[in-house]
Amino acid sequence: MIANMINTKEYLVIDLARAAGVSTDAVRFYTKKELLKPTRNTMNNYKIYHPADLIRLRFICRAKILGYTLGEIKQIIHASEKKQAPCPRVREIIKKRIRENKHQFNEAIALQKRMEAALKQWEHMDDAIPIGDSICHLIESVT
Repeated sequence: MIANMINTKEYLVIDLARAAGVSTDAVRFYTKKELLKPTRNTMNNYKIYHPADLIRLRFICRAKILGYTLGEIKQIIHASEKKQAPCPRVREIIKKRIRENKHQFNEAIALQKRMEAALKQWEHMDDAIPIGDSICHLIESVT
């Protein structure tokens, strides 16, 4: 069947999904978001995808692996369609994302250290019923 797809240069949803290694739901989703632009078979009204759609779908998958959002991917594709170099924007986006990820990573490490210190402290504390306005003396003991 794949040999037939290559010869005819047309793909149904399931064929395109298989060729790109994604689900049919993904193909339908990207079509709905207008990232893929199939034509219609006038005889049966099926959506027909072409080799350019396979290339675009593989591009979308690679961009998502790198953390690009669908909005960003649309911008990149749009620039490419207008024969503009999307590369400066691609670099700008990933540099920003790297900074954000590093910040989130550092925050997660700090949180992990606070949690581990609290647990170490709590291991030597007895369970207690709240007294007065107290809710949980374990959390209330953290400084």
